[in-house]
Amino acid sequence: MTSVLQIAGIEKSFVGFKVLHGVSMDVRRGEIHALLGENGAGKSTLMKILCGAFRPDTGSITIDGEERHFRGFSDAVAAGVGIVFQEFSLIPHLNAVENIFLGREITNPLGLLNRRAMIKRAREILARLSVDIDLNANISTLSVAQQQFVEIAKALSLDAKILILDEPTATLTPNEVEHLFVVMRELRRQGVAMIFISHHLDEIFEICDRITVLRDGHYVGTTDVAATNIDNLVEMMVGRRIENSFPPKPPASQFTDIVLDVEALQEAKDGPVNSFQLRKGEILGFAGLVGSGRTETALGVLGERKTYQKKMRVNGVEKTFVSAADALNSGVGLLPESRKTEGLIVSFSCKQNISINNYPKYAVGRFFIDRKQETKATVEAMRRVTVKARGPEIVVGTLSGGNQQKVVLARWINHHANILFFDEPTRGIDVGAKAEIYSIMRSLTESGYSIVMISSELPEVIGMCDRVCVFKSGRIVKTLSPPQITPEEIMKFATAGDSHVNQ
Repeated sequence: MTSVLQIAGIEKSFVGFKVLHGVSMDVRRGEIHALLGENGAGKSTLMKILCGAFRPDTGSITIDGEERHFRGFSDAVAAGVGIVFQEFSLIPHLNAVENIFLGREITNPLGLLNRRAMIKRAREILARLSVDIDLNANISTLSVAQQQFVEIAKALSLDAKILILDEPTATLTPNEVEHLFVVMRELRRQGVAMIFISHHLDEIFEICDRITVLRDGHYVGTTDVAATNIDNLVEMMVGRRIENSFPPKPPASQFTDIVLDVEALQEAKDGPVNSFQLRKGEILGFAGLVGSGRTETALGVLGERKTYQKKMRVNGVEKTFVSAADALNSGVGLLPESRKTEGLIVSFSCKQNISINNYPKYAVGRFFIDRKQETKATVEAMRRVTVKARGPEIVVGTLSGGNQQKVVLARWINHHANILFFDEPTRGIDVGAKAEIYSIMRSLTESGYSIVMISSELPEVIGMCDRVCVFKSGRIVKTLSPPQITPEEIMKFATAGDSHVNQ
């Protein structure tokens, strides 16, 4: 199979700091080629060079046998490179057709907009993807998966022969992921070359043909999917073997004191009434399919979602939280699913993000803040959760996903919240950082914290949780304890009928 893309000896530095060290890779026509590496390995920089956003210091890019020098994104597009970023570049108030041809509208001989031709071409491209989308609907009304297919259609409308897919499954449901893979297989059959970036190694083995691994800006190697396994890939990515990402669990007998007792939680008048208990030092899992009510239940507890009925106790004291701030005052914190939009102000420094809920404790009189005390507390909180940053003044948006998650965690530790809800705590985080987050979570529970972990990843639920509440249709249908915490048991109750009541 011939190579459509050859990248050779690419180097790139920013302000004297080298981020790519002579990286090379090739992608074949009609191939799905995975690009793997931890956050900070250089994947994004390499792809930005390929799509013309950055210029390399040295090295070459060859497409279909012709060496290319991109002065910008439009040059890369003209050479047949299309990219679907993790954060979409669509205009929400425009429809699919308008987004697909934005800036390249089809006109008639008089220079007027030819909507009929644009709609016809859009339908042809979407038919090529076997995707049915309402072309007149505003992008904001479409599902995340449909928006992603519009992004892919936009790239194909530019006659892309090399398609870069950056974390395309990060926000999709399992059914949407499978649909995306059907589309990718069809594009592969049509001869489109794809570079697939994902932190989910199981997806790599399901959809990809070959894999290139980067580590710390260096090329590590390329291998056929059929010739490797997860352990080998992890070792290539992190430079060591991670025999077991999950720290050992303590004996169940040590979980005696109840710190959160939710006796009754009902979100709608005719809805199910849920109950659960969280014990000191325990990690309690919330498992179930997407839309099963896991996050909604957590938000109901925290007062961020209206409830019809709520009766609960925190450390034996009856509480009815009306907001997340109210919950925080009682030592209950939330690490939200979307850390960038809900958990952090990415343009602020680490210190500002960690201090934002904690300024009263640094107050000197009514008008002044003890900045030395603030900095000291921030540094200690960052040290405790091993935030890798050059200092507390570093802007959070420049950190990797794993370190951003740690900054959110440092805020609640600094606030002395001892009951923590983690909503999808490792989403978008590489395997090495996941192992660090798991270790931090277990060290927190060993020092007296209690955690509710909401996760869609079964291995994570099984490996980390001491007990698991399984949700279906808004109801906790079963609470599992060891040795019941298995994939088979969780899926049995997550997909079973509502006749299985919480036991």
